[in-house]
Amino acid sequence: MVTTEYPPMPGGVGRYTAKLTNSLLKTGIEVYVVCNEKGKGDYHGLSSHNKYNSDILLKAIRDSKADIVHIQYEPGLYGLVLDPLNPHNTTTNIDSFYHNCKTPIVTTFHSAYTFKQWMNLASITESTSKVWRYINFMTNSWKRLLNYRSFHNLNKEKQTMSKASIVFSNYLGTLISGDTHIGGSSFDIIYHGSEPLPVSDKREARSMFSLPQDRRIALALGFKTATKGWDILDKINIPNDWLVVVNPSKNNYNPNEKVDLRFRNESIIDLQKDFLDERELSFLFYAADATILPYTISSGSGVMFDGLAHSLPFVASDLPFFKEFSSKGLGITVKRKPEAFAEGLKTLAKRYDTYTRKVNDFKEKLKWDVIATQHALLYQRALSAETKQQTVTLGSSKNK
Repeated sequence: MVTTEYPPMPGGVGRYTAKLTNSLLKTGIEVYVVCNEKGKGDYHGLSSHNKYNSDILLKAIRDSKADIVHIQYEPGLYGLVLDPLNPHNTTTNIDSFYHNCKTPIVTTFHSAYTFKQWMNLASITESTSKVWRYINFMTNSWKRLLNYRSFHNLNKEKQTMSKASIVFSNYLGTLISGDTHIGGSSFDIIYHGSEPLPVSDKREARSMFSLPQDRRIALALGFKTATKGWDILDKINIPNDWLVVVNPSKNNYNPNEKVDLRFRNESIIDLQKDFLDERELSFLFYAADATILPYTISSGSGVMFDGLAHSLPFVASDLPFFKEFSSKGLGITVKRKPEAFAEGLKTLAKRYDTYTRKVNDFKEKLKWDVIATQHALLYQRALSAETKQQTVTLGSSKNK
């Protein structure tokens, strides 16, 4: 199992990978984790800045004698280098691994972007100086304009070199492959697993965070980044029977990104508790009635899946990822405007029982034993495909 970030470092990819690993171990699969120096994996050294990531992975596979290598593929976590002059030179620090690995590869794709979303990421800069922010913005915009196709091709290349490819949504698979129908030999949809810890009731959960008991709560949480779109929250005329609870945490991916989150709306409670452990996180989801996701950019959302696992429908921006799940009746998508989110909360309250019934049916698909079984079957299929290919290659050699 390959990931750069891994607990105890907080982060969505690392947390997901740890949960998946633990679930696979329970099925009897022997799992070794390759991660960064801070993670509690079995092999270390991966980094977004390490140009020798491929060598580290190849050595870990030799040492562990693995039958399958499963990459949690978020390009930036392995070192995405956008060439400002020649897009053909754009690369990641695990490209050579994919070309040289003889062990069957399974890849889970964590991100892909439309051209508009890709270009919008250029506005996220690290400098505090206005002049340098402008220079960084122009530089990033140029590199992104030049390299969108290259970034897309990196994803596509990893998919073609993998024995199996996993996405959390049909939308993401379609965006990467260009196919309108996902499945079969292209992508497998296996949802982002999530399973709540046992909590006695909502009242107990709210008491833990000193939250009011008499109003509905819409929950926003995650890394403090501009892409979360929380700037819009203060502008929403939040309905009288709702509160919005926010818990932003330090942005590990870009710690210098400045996001102003000074809420003045009396219907917003900023917990300011930074990172939460698994027990606190589950309690916080139990304390809520919905998740609110006004994202500006998104390939997926672990918060949405965690919310669904805790029986929470959502109100989200009308991005394609969220639309896929709203079409299943699991929440509402609206234009990213304050008045639209206010109406979304009102609509959710009116039809709350209908939404929660569908969410409660859907959340059974997110249980980790279900997710682990799906992965185990996929690994088996990948190994069978490898064996078949080796047999065909051997037969061709004999004929020659």
